[in-house]
Amino acid sequence: MLLLALGALLLLFCSLDVWYFLRGAQVFIQAWFQPRIRDILAEQSIEGMVLPHDLDYLGHMNNSRYLRECDFARFHHYMRNGLFMASRKLGAKLVVGASTIRYRRSLVFREAFEIRTKVLGWDEKAFYLEQRFVSKKDGFVSAIMLCRQNVVHCSPETIIEFICKKKVREVVASSSKCFCSGVESTKSSHFSITKL
Repeated sequence: MLLLALGALLLLFCSLDVWYFLRGAQVFIQAWFQPRIRDILAEQSIEGMVLPHDLDYLGHMNNSRYLRECDFARFHHYMRNGLFMASRKLGAKLVVGASTIRYRRSLVFREAFEIRTKVLGWDEKAFYLEQRFVSKKDGFVSAIMLCRQNVVHCSPETIIEFICKKKVREVVASSSKCFCSGVESTKSSHFSITKL
């Protein structure tokens, strides 16, 4: 019986990215039991640590893991500020339309970090977010990602109005203009972090 269970577990780990689903469940449970953040534009953070399955051949966090951790941080952010539940109730889907990331310093094995996520604004089709990887050992911004989160089957304005129960169109709708192109967003990222 034990051999059968180990075989099933091995098959599961070989055919699925089990760590992804475990991390997703952990983020969901963590966000579910934390207090709701009423300010949609408020920065929120989630903690992480570089584990052995995050490493590449050079011994630091693999580039793709940064994007994956950003997914978890965005989900956590949306759970706490109400965007996730509102979009589900309205039948909307949130999908990444574009992203750009700038790496400044590698995160190494067992290094603790924090991902700080905030909504910068929205337009008629998408939310625009900034996510920063901040090392817990010295507060250094190791990477910064800018993301356009497209809204399908709805509009960001409708989701925000559903959450806030009032019209909010003019609050930040124009702030998405800084995301005109990937090159421009990379430049704005460079200038915002060099001030730190």
